Amino acid sequence: QVQLVESGGGLVQPGGSLRLSCAASGSIFSINAMGWYRQAPGKERELVASSTSSRITRYADSVKGRFTISRDNAKNTAYLQMNSLKPEDTAVYYCKANVKRSIDSSFYNYDYWGQGTQVTVSS
Repeated sequence: QVQLVESGGGLVQPGGSLRLSCAASGSIFSINAMGWYRQAPGKERELVASSTSSRITRYADSVKGRFTISRDNAKNTAYLQMNSLKPEDTAVYYCKANVKRSIDSSFYNYDYWGQGTQVTVSS
C-alpha cells in the first residue's frame, strides 16, 4: 500500500506564510503527478496546484503568484510554499499522488490521498 502524510498546516495571520509538506511512502515504483487540493467548509474540494514528474506545474488562478509547488523526487515528497496568505485561503489542504506500482510484473497507476492538514488564516 501507499501512504501520504501531510504536515505544516496551522494558524497564520493574513499576509503570512506557511509551507506544507507531503511525504509518500510504501509500495512505490515511481510517482507521476502530485498535487495539492483544498476544501473549505460548505465548498467543494478544488485543485490548488499540481506538478508532474517532469515538474510541469499548474495553479488555480486564485493562488497564482502566491503559492509555489515543488517536488523532491528522490524523497517522494511534495511541498506547497504559501505566501501572502488571505482569509479565503482557509481550508483543509489535501495532498494527492498518482503512483505507479509494480504488481505481479505489471505496472498500474493509482491515486492516493493524504489525511489533510488544516490551514487557518485569521488575525
